[in-house]
Amino acid sequence: MTVDELRGRRVYIETYGCTYNQADSRRLERILEGQGCTITGRPEEADAVVINTCTVIGRTERKMLRRLEEFADRDLYVTGCMPLVQMDEIRSVCNPRVIHPDEIQERSGSIGTRGPGATGVVQVASGCAGRCSYCITRLARGRLRSAPAEAVLDAVRGLLASGAYEIQVTGQDVAAWGLDRGESFPDLLRGISGIPGRFAVRVGMMHPASVTGILDDLVEAFHSEKVFRFLHLPVQSGSDTVLERMQRGYTAADVVRIVDAFREEFPDMMISSDFITGFPGETDEEFQETLELLRRCEFVKVNVTRYSRRPGTPAAALKDLPERLRKERSRALLAEANRIYDRYNERWMGRVTPVVATEKKVPGSTVCRNPCYLNVVIRDDLPPGFSGRALITGNHRHYVIGELV
Repeated sequence: MTVDELRGRRVYIETYGCTYNQADSRRLERILEGQGCTITGRPEEADAVVINTCTVIGRTERKMLRRLEEFADRDLYVTGCMPLVQMDEIRSVCNPRVIHPDEIQERSGSIGTRGPGATGVVQVASGCAGRCSYCITRLARGRLRSAPAEAVLDAVRGLLASGAYEIQVTGQDVAAWGLDRGESFPDLLRGISGIPGRFAVRVGMMHPASVTGILDDLVEAFHSEKVFRFLHLPVQSGSDTVLERMQRGYTAADVVRIVDAFREEFPDMMISSDFITGFPGETDEEFQETLELLRRCEFVKVNVTRYSRRPGTPAAALKDLPERLRKERSRALLAEANRIYDRYNERWMGRVTPVVATEKKVPGSTVCRNPCYLNVVIRDDLPPGFSGRALITGNHRHYVIGELV
């Protein structure tokens, strides 16, 4: 196997993309350390370089190719999504060896990895059950492959034993977990919540089409105090005609139903989303429908991406809209999303909320989370896992300031 070639060497790993990719890199580090390797944070000190790639949009692909070219004269290895679907493009700038993501899965003893601070990540599934017309990740990762429930529970237990507090459950579509095994994600979430210990689960990205079939059961599973009141629901568009061209498998009304079902039970729930602007054929009226859905659902923490044609996808055959138009719509959508973000944070001003310390980024302050996964910065050095109560005093949009009480 390719990983064996790195035995006993000094290795530098550079990672791009989603939480799933980040977890793969940490699992690779663990495998390499077991082979006597030394992981270094400086490429100039390494005998070999590993680039864990992402190619979700064209801009990311171009960045990957530039970075690979910079390491072309090194002993270079590549993993992640890009070598699975764009090896010809990679070979146009370098000639690396490939570490297939499946090799990382097979060689790793657990699907759980430690993240920064008090966080742990569990990869519950790879691939997806969707057929989105624009998505290259679907081509790279393939069909849904759910991890066995007991493997997930064992990974959570192991992370808790290592001192993790926040358990991040991740996959390309977490809500689809179990569809290939005759099981359902709400049951898995209840199983995780039933594990003894002090921790909280952050549920990862869930495709709205997968959520619609398990909605009532999923809302019920979120009632556990061990589950953050946080939902990542990538909507992509508020126009039914655009969603149909995207082959997303749901309507704007389905999205509203999901959001209303959660907010009825958890009024302060933080619901984040992703949107694509300028999908081929998107009219002004269709874009306005997207703005209206954003306002109606009050999504917080929104990722806005300009449509980018990806090779091998059905949408690649469609005519692109002008870049100027895609950019204008992206700016308009992001401006509205930021206003919603500010309004959401303002509702916490002057309130006292439970917080748990999960990460340290800047000396003299600590990143904490409240039950709705609000990013609360405490200007004090707190140990990971510290719990207390904080008065929210300041709004910085992407985080709020809290004072311990």
